[in-house]
Amino acid sequence: MKRGKGAPGPGRTTSAGRGNGKRVTMTDVARLAGCSQSTVSVVLNNTPGIRISKTTRARVIAAAGDLGYEIIPGHVALGDRPQQIGIVFDHIATSPEAVVSIEGAREAGWQTGHVVTIAQTLNDPEMEPITIAAMLRNGIDALIYATIMTRKVEVPPALYAARVPVVLLNCYSDDRAFPSVCPGEVAGGHRAADALIGAGHRRIAIITGEMWMDAARDRLRGYRQALATADIPYDPDLVREGNWQTSAGYEHTLALMKLDDPPTAIFCSNDRMAVGCYEALKETGRTIPDDVSVIGYDDEEVARHLTPQLTTLVLPHREMGRWAVEHALSMTSVPTGKHPVTKLECPLIPRDSIREIGG
Repeated sequence: MKRGKGAPGPGRTTSAGRGNGKRVTMTDVARLAGCSQSTVSVVLNNTPGIRISKTTRARVIAAAGDLGYEIIPGHVALGDRPQQIGIVFDHIATSPEAVVSIEGAREAGWQTGHVVTIAQTLNDPEMEPITIAAMLRNGIDALIYATIMTRKVEVPPALYAARVPVVLLNCYSDDRAFPSVCPGEVAGGHRAADALIGAGHRRIAIITGEMWMDAARDRLRGYRQALATADIPYDPDLVREGNWQTSAGYEHTLALMKLDDPPTAIFCSNDRMAVGCYEALKETGRTIPDDVSVIGYDDEEVARHLTPQLTTLVLPHREMGRWAVEHALSMTSVPTGKHPVTKLECPLIPRDSIREIGG
């Protein structure tokens, strides 16, 4: 018997948070159970051939129950051809962001019984069209064209001829021929600077990424908008172009601290540069946040292990992956006309690296 689109897939789990409407994820279960997300997946999906202690299994199941993470058994009849969604990424192995996006896409796909098939092209001009053609021949219900770096793309010609919905993930095209989803980086830069402004800071520096990148330009634009909204004059001496690396955060922080009127707060455009910023501030005898407040971006694992823990923003890669699949499957026809770029919020993760000053 063929399964309808709303039926569960093999070993699939669904979640519907309790009371507040917030979606519960395996990450939430892992946090409560005190284990990895991989362990949660093995336990909740009853993965065969892996030995996990009864105590850990009981702890995971109890955490899932407490959070309202419902486990739904299901199976696919052997004669059925699985419903599929294809995702074509330029790069996967170079960064964890792609994996997070894929996980969000998988969650959304499994909710409708879809298998999610992933391919990596490395932007190879010969293999990319072959890969897309192979995906389309597989009888997919939708195709997600994705990039690891938020950027403008030249959409492959095959996508214009595809007879299935196409959505761009973490990229966009000049012609806006396809729905696309990207992080709201301008709003994120505004939110980061505004967190420092709200704590009373007016001498706020920013260490940007490489300015040829959309993310660096947009975060700087948001920073400038926040200053303008608060009637804080823009000071070019407080703007330093970095390169996303720890060394850039270190070197530019040392330079900022040598100014006649150094900043009381620094917005590092990613967490790696914030690590270098921390080291430079400590080397100059300044404490965080008592002397200088710091905020990062990306919510990398290191942010939780710095002392003090780093306030930062998280990129919505999981939500973007879910949005791309959900939007593609909601489309009743192949898209025509122009489509806006949907920007998803980069939430602020407050920790201990910002101090309120003044009155």
